[in-house]
Amino acid sequence: MPNGKPAGARCVQLTGDNRCMIFGMPERPEVCNSLRPSMEMCGAGDAEAMSNLVRLELATAPDTNKARR
Repeated sequence: MPNGKPAGARCVQLTGDNRCMIFGMPERPEVCNSLRPSMEMCGAGDAEAMSNLVRLELATAPDTNKARR
């Protein structure tokens, strides 16, 4: 995703079973390479993991309201 991935958007590199198509490849973004999954992030399954990731993305997204001031 050349301009970055918006919070809450599904990565275009995810397969239908939520695997990264560019895992281990040099073009994989550094933010993805540095991500270290944990039980707190991943939870007990895909649905909980996606819910947790969306929550984390939204909590760490830039505040666009501040940019407009």
